[in-house]
Amino acid sequence: MKTIIGLEVHVQLATATKLFCGCSTDYQDDNPNTHCCPTCLGLPGALPCLNKRAVEYGLRVAKALDMKVLEESEFARKNYFYPDLVKAYQITQDDRPLAVEGTIEIEDDQGHEKIVRITRVHLEEDPGRLVHVAGASKYSLVDYNRSGIPLLEIVTEPDMRSPQEARRFLNKLRTILEYLEVFDGDREGGLRVDANISLEGSERVEVKNISSYKGVEKALTFEVTRQRNLLRRGLAVARETRHFMEGRGITTSSRGKEEAHDYRYFPDPDLGPLRVAGWVAGIDLPELPTARRDRFMEQYGVSLNHARTLTGDLRLADFYEEIAGTDPVLAATWVADILLGELNYRTMGIAAVPPGHITELLDLLRAGTITDRAGVQVLREMLDACAEDRPCERPAAIIEREGLSRASGDEFTSLVRAVVAANPQAVEDYRNGKEGALNFLVGQVMKETRGRADPRELRRIVSESIKMGEV
Repeated sequence: MKTIIGLEVHVQLATATKLFCGCSTDYQDDNPNTHCCPTCLGLPGALPCLNKRAVEYGLRVAKALDMKVLEESEFARKNYFYPDLVKAYQITQDDRPLAVEGTIEIEDDQGHEKIVRITRVHLEEDPGRLVHVAGASKYSLVDYNRSGIPLLEIVTEPDMRSPQEARRFLNKLRTILEYLEVFDGDREGGLRVDANISLEGSERVEVKNISSYKGVEKALTFEVTRQRNLLRRGLAVARETRHFMEGRGITTSSRGKEEAHDYRYFPDPDLGPLRVAGWVAGIDLPELPTARRDRFMEQYGVSLNHARTLTGDLRLADFYEEIAGTDPVLAATWVADILLGELNYRTMGIAAVPPGHITELLDLLRAGTITDRAGVQVLREMLDACAEDRPCERPAAIIEREGLSRASGDEFTSLVRAVVAANPQAVEDYRNGKEGALNFLVGQVMKETRGRADPRELRRIVSESIKMGEV
């Protein structure tokens, strides 16, 4: 059964003030209900005043996604009751959104390029936030600091065919938003997702308010399994809204699925039509991820996979360009294949790494001062210091302190002879054509040299030592 997935992505725009008032959006570390005014609290007589920067950010996204911007869009009231929605309606856009018909290119599950169509993007205000008191099962508190934060909702067509494709889409979208500088990816709740999922021929289920990329994949994976199991047992999949419980990795039924008419949309009488004719042409876009990926391949000669990885994060792409130097392919290999893995292991970001230290390490590797294995050891020592807020020692100092300089052939000839003499069975196996035995002997010598020897040179010396009968 074919899986059909569409996403509704809610992005908090990184403006200094809220969408319809002058309250600060920098509320994350402040006390509840301290970033509020009569407008974002919906008090009688308070009128909204549209944030121009939020509109500009929305247009910037629409242009980056190659969308058709409507010359005149309209704000509407979406009516529903919920404790964190202080006015009992949300100011949003309905049938006349900011822009329609865009695209994002991702990889499908077979590694091929795939286009995901964007139905629309529109502006709306964020509601407040419910705070469930620990140990109290009878009540919750409401924090209106978030009420009125500008949101850009990005709605896709149901073009994704697996939870993995959905996650790749979100990763690509997040990268584009960061390149556009309209979004703070480190802000809690800065990007939230409603996912619509069905199996071909069955009813659609909406999973609400998923707050992480991994959460989207987990929620959709659970839903695929749940819906398939229902159909195998001859049961129908109910058209409903479900809630994702991230701690347990499951979805639970929340309510029946609303239709658009349930919200009684009507034009907001306090906000006139939004006309942006001629505005879009004056918006300059930065180099976007796909263009930068193509440039990395052409300018630096890096592989497609490395270019995708390096441009998948704005800060990583900037870091790479700073350290690419005279051997950009070597730099790409070390950053994409080694440095990123070490950072992920330590849950560190690229911002914690001094670019000059990596440049120095690459220079030492290129000069043959250290082997690749020793280079990894030096990198780990550097990152461990950074992770523990200790002074980040330079590579040359670590190499001198730990004695990691590349050893010459003369330094380990005697060591090779000792290892060969201590492993007669492996020597005999190699003489009988078993290449694995040579790998074993080389590995034994590498242990003794602590990675200071070049494995290719060592392989040659061990092979010649056996052939010459130096055992």
